[in-house]
This record gives sequence, structure tokens and C-alpha cells, in this order.
Amino acid sequence: MTTDSPSTSRPVAIVADGHFYVGPELCRHLARRGFDLVVGNASADLVAELDQIGARVEVVPNVQDLAQPQNSDLLVERALTIFGRIDSAVMFSGQIVTGRFVNSSLEDLRSVLVGCVEAPYNFMKAVVPKMTPQGQGQVLVITSASAARPTPGAPLYSAARAGASMLVKNVADEVARTGVQVNAVGTNFMDFPAFLKASGASDPEVRAKIESQVPMKRLGTMTEFAAFCMAFLDGSSRFTTGQFVAYAGGWA
Repeated sequence: MTTDSPSTSRPVAIVADGHFYVGPELCRHLARRGFDLVVGNASADLVAELDQIGARVEVVPNVQDLAQPQNSDLLVERALTIFGRIDSAVMFSGQIVTGRFVNSSLEDLRSVLVGCVEAPYNFMKAVVPKMTPQGQGQVLVITSASAARPTPGAPLYSAARAGASMLVKNVADEVARTGVQVNAVGTNFMDFPAFLKASGASDPEVRAKIESQVPMKRLGTMTEFAAFCMAFLDGSSRFTTGQFVAYAGGWA
């Protein structure tokens, strides 16, 4: 459901991608907490579900590539035009580049930096300056638990994710005095189609081997991860900023 009124008494959240990964679950959790939503690439089914919960939803199509600065700008512009405010904003991005460092190329490095560093940069550059005059706001950048430790087989990806997480910390430090919070959460070993395909975990034997590497001996779900993210988005905890938290079953 959309609205033409440029104001709302309800808090407003931007979910940059409502089609992939934890995006749909983040939308559901935020809607249940009374948020109106600006959502990138949301399906009609998801919008109908959010409407039933009671959220007013503005869908912005074709903005999944946040490495393109105009896509983050469009999400922000739509939120301010339709709802007149932004209280929370969350994004995730990045494509895994695997392989040993000694076999890598400069092109590989540049490729991983675009999705893992430039995309979060663009999103924060669009969102944070609009929040600081308000004196409050919550920004969550979802990166990877590989930012917290060396990751065999994905050194460039791990390094790029660490760079994004440090960028989050620096932005948070710069704007902390304004009341705007900026945090990062990094995942690994999550149960969703892209991870299962990339890791081969659709095969039960492979999945069992992968789960054996996780201290908690299982993969994480999107529902529980979205619930974890709420403390960084729903306004219930306003005294935490500049943090990176790994969400990986004890792996990091």
C-alpha cells in the first residue's frame, strides 16, 4: 500500500532490498513493530503481507545494485517525499570472490571492493546526512563475519568486508554527537538459497560437513537473524553505535 501524504506519525524504515536474503524478514519484523516502509524490489506478495500487518509501504523497483549511487539516493528521496522522515535504514550487499590470494588478480580485488565497500559507502552517504539534522536515526550495514577473522579461500572478500566494517565504525564516530547510530552486523553460515548453492550445502552430506565447522553445529535462519537486527533498527536501544557484531554461531 502506498500513500501520497508526505508525513506520518509512525516511524519509517528503509530496507534497501526486500527481495533477497534477510530483506523480507526484516520488513516483516519492522512492520510488526509499527514501522512504515520504503522497500527496494519488494514483491507484490510481500507488500500484501505487510499491508495486512498494518504497514504503509512504498516500493522502489530496480535499486538492488547499491554500487550505483543513484539507487541509494532514490530510496532516500522516496522516503522523504512520501513519508517526510527516515528513522531507520538497513542494507546488505557484496558478492563473494573466492580463491587463494596468490592466484588472485587486481581485477578480482576491484570487483569485490565495488560490492563490499562502495555499496555501503553510497548507502551511508545518502542516508546519514538526512538523519543528522533530526538528532536521531539508526543505520545498520550488514556485512560478513569474515570481517572478523582470516577466511581461508576468500581473502579478498574477508579483507573488503573488514574495510566496510571499519568504515561503519568511522562514520559512527563522526556522527555520534548528533544522536545517529551506525552499526554493522556480519553473518556467516546462514540458511538461505544463495549460501546453500554456493557452498554445496543443498547436499545433506555437504551440509553436515559445513555445520560441523560451526560451534553451534547448525546454520542460522533468516527469521532469527532479522530478530537480532531489530535492536539496531527499531528504536528500542539508542545507546549503541560504532559496533561490529558477528552473527555466525560462534565461528567469529
